[in-house]
Amino acid sequence: MSRFRPNLTPCNRTRREFLGNLGGGFAGLALADLLHAESGTPHFAPKATRAVFLFMNGGPSHVDTFDPKPELDRCDGKSYSGDAEVGSNGRPIGNLMKSPFAFKNHGRSGLPISELFPHIAKHADDLCVIRSLHSDTAAHASGCLQMNTGAISIGKPALGSWINYGLGSANRNMPGFVVMTDPRGGPIGSASNWSSGFMPASHQGTLFRSTGSPLLDLATPKGTSDQTQRRGLDLLRDLNTKHLATHPEMDELAARIESYELAYRMQSEATDVVDLDRIDAKTKSMYGMDNPLTADFGRKCLITRQLLERGVRYVQLYSGGGHIEETWDGHTNCITNHKLHAGETDQAIGALMTDLKRSGLWDETLLIWGGEFGRTPTSEGVGKFGRDHNWQGYSMWLAGGGVKGGQAIGATDEIGFKAVEDRHHVSDLHATILHLMGLDHERLTFYHQGLDQRLTGVTEERHVIREVFA
Repeated sequence: MSRFRPNLTPCNRTRREFLGNLGGGFAGLALADLLHAESGTPHFAPKATRAVFLFMNGGPSHVDTFDPKPELDRCDGKSYSGDAEVGSNGRPIGNLMKSPFAFKNHGRSGLPISELFPHIAKHADDLCVIRSLHSDTAAHASGCLQMNTGAISIGKPALGSWINYGLGSANRNMPGFVVMTDPRGGPIGSASNWSSGFMPASHQGTLFRSTGSPLLDLATPKGTSDQTQRRGLDLLRDLNTKHLATHPEMDELAARIESYELAYRMQSEATDVVDLDRIDAKTKSMYGMDNPLTADFGRKCLITRQLLERGVRYVQLYSGGGHIEETWDGHTNCITNHKLHAGETDQAIGALMTDLKRSGLWDETLLIWGGEFGRTPTSEGVGKFGRDHNWQGYSMWLAGGGVKGGQAIGATDEIGFKAVEDRHHVSDLHATILHLMGLDHERLTFYHQGLDQRLTGVTEERHVIREVFA
């Protein structure tokens, strides 16, 4: 049953469903105020109250990052004769290829981590690496959609939308779900990856720019004082309210009235959150903002810390944008590709982890790292250094609030093609994330098209990965 269905309005809809009928277009912004004021109630005590998804767009190779394969070292250069479906789009299949990156054991736990991540490796005892994930598609667009929304087709709410729907906002002056993309472009599928789908538009992700005004057209026009703007908003509200009184059937107008108020309140706080001039030079350097290679992702990670401090529930940062080598999609040369993108992100992620611990936010913040799938243990063509897509077995890690660190869960086969031990579908990962946030994936539902829809779907049985929990 839907968690909210017992509290029905006279029109036989829950309050959230009723408000959902008001959503759409510009009017949806108003719901950000109406629903911000309504704090949700978790199903049980949450282990984390905020989440950050560090999305490595393009599909990082698990056998080169967090899933070492000694057998792959021994079989390097041999032809592949297994039964796994290899690659995608008819690309040529080469030979088995060992990782060019050395793995070392780190921390008290001895968790093996690739040399690509020297800064993240300092937090090895905080990482819970899930090595046995699998999903349903080898294509980037549908893979990103499934990782973000639980479905391979457009139209479903994103994970951040479900979290905001279930928990409400901790700050009525800020959006509850913020997205920052790579300057080279967003993921394939663009805004469908942070859409609210069939939910009210207020639950969709708000795209922030990491420099200048965080939102276009947010700043007050030049020459307009705060007092003048306030008077204009008051007049507009009065006129709209009078119009609404004569047209009570125009429910969307009530939402539109409130949308102007939310935008007004955001002008100050949303702008301040991306203003890093007051941050000391030592902190900026820790995030890598003094290095052209690491500056962009470092800035986004530092802004993320400030968003979390202001109560934003869910932040998603993208590394990699555009196509092929501009993302983690290492078809041509996985060596140069992963060196580049790991080099751009590792220091900033390590700094964010250190900073969250220092600021006291660590225990209530869940970190998620990964992409839409992994990569094959074979090269893409004989004598090449690229790897193709692999959705049959790959790794992601969790850290922070409620997570038992210093461990690896599950396993792929001896060369890294398929998840074979403690296999977990991507929807199991979603169920686990919701659980850490105090939400039961089977009870968190939204009524749509005659069904109580869920992030984890309504046709397959999905399970929380209990080994993750501290």
